[in-house]
Amino acid sequence: MDQRTPVALALALLVLTGCAHDGKPGAAGLRDPYFPRLGNGGYDVRHYGLTLDYAPASGRLRGIAEITARATQDLSAFNLDFAGMTVDSATVEGDKAAVHRSGTELTLRPRDGIDRGDTFRTVVRYSGTPEKITDPDTSEEGWLRSGSRAVALGEPTGSMAWFPGNHHPSDKASYDIRITVPRGLKAISNGELTDERPEGGRTAFTWHSAEPMASYLATVAIGPYRTVSTSAAEPGNGPGTPKDAGKRPRKISVPVFTAVDPTVAEESADLVAAVPGIIEWAERTLGPYPFSSTGVIIGRPRDSGYALETQNRPFLPGPTGVGTLVHELAHQWFGNSVSPKSWHDMWLNEGFAEYTEWLWEEDTKDVPVRQSFDEAYDDDDNWVFPPADPPTPADISRPPVYGGGAMVLHRVRETVGDKAFFRILRGWLRTRRHDNASTEDFTAYAERESGRDLREVWEPWLYGHGRPARG
Repeated sequence: MDQRTPVALALALLVLTGCAHDGKPGAAGLRDPYFPRLGNGGYDVRHYGLTLDYAPASGRLRGIAEITARATQDLSAFNLDFAGMTVDSATVEGDKAAVHRSGTELTLRPRDGIDRGDTFRTVVRYSGTPEKITDPDTSEEGWLRSGSRAVALGEPTGSMAWFPGNHHPSDKASYDIRITVPRGLKAISNGELTDERPEGGRTAFTWHSAEPMASYLATVAIGPYRTVSTSAAEPGNGPGTPKDAGKRPRKISVPVFTAVDPTVAEESADLVAAVPGIIEWAERTLGPYPFSSTGVIIGRPRDSGYALETQNRPFLPGPTGVGTLVHELAHQWFGNSVSPKSWHDMWLNEGFAEYTEWLWEEDTKDVPVRQSFDEAYDDDDNWVFPPADPPTPADISRPPVYGGGAMVLHRVRETVGDKAFFRILRGWLRTRRHDNASTEDFTAYAERESGRDLREVWEPWLYGHGRPARG
């Protein structure tokens, strides 16, 4: 018999059960300026373990999402972003969770509440035909199927079409992705291939991404890809090799893994050969490559309507110009390592990648950066709105974010000088490595590192309406 008083027993019970009964549901959305319902509050995802089984003949996908997260508040329930397909079951910490769906919001109510600071594991089993998602700008993302091939592309919201999660770029996590496909096909994803295993008439491919990744950068590309893996490769002599390439040691710091659809393999050979040289040049220009491997996935032109900077290896819809590859690889630094705090900060991705293209053009084709600036300045499309303030979600991938953003950077460079500018650029990437950042974070950093009040740049070029004097 317990001799403690009723009050003592109540206190003991409180200690044993914790304070979860006082918890509240996590927010359904993070109030992103353009996608207010995207992402979810109350927890921070640390890791995704995705087990996928795809049947190209029917287009059906079976998935298990194991999500490890840390509660940032006392939780009685929490949400995941998930579009389409059927949720077959869900558990939290091994116990069945109540499930409710409303649009793209999947609400889970665990049997017991979750205390702030606790790490918890959620398992969602799901199945069905993953869908395409049409962006505000009418482009298609999500799960893009074409015959036996498929590619999953997620910017800005499409990743919710093939796995449930916290799909806002501010919640980055590590990933393990295992995809089983029919024999004869390959499944390419982010990170490093850790296992390739036959299972009857099918093959399972397992990929590991140790560095944090925003969910919109996760990808799966399924098809009869030809793959090549090299370790610390010397740059090849692909198109656009820097002028001084033959005058110095030519080693890069990470392995290169490339996957090319056989129907475009011959036309893509030079582009594939250019990857190591671009990375080697970018490491000298921007600083150390931020991930443990690199490469490229080259599909067919009809597989997607655009290229995307999927982490570790961008996806290209068929062979492109080398400038496009430079742009997408530059995103490994700008956008993938230093990711936006919200979609309002898109110019930190695209303006910086565009400017990296200008630097490449100068080093490989003798096109002065000032010439690229002048061409962008004369393009009326770059002045429709300020780079840091796209008016609607449909505008975050329009020219002012790219060309306008790159012009902002060049005006900073002309104002502070080359030495200070490249110190700012490399320092920004170093101090924000694998982090999220906002426009305000960058402007404050640039002013602090340069020792200059840069309102003469920000007000007319970054935030201003209309075309300022060329400068």
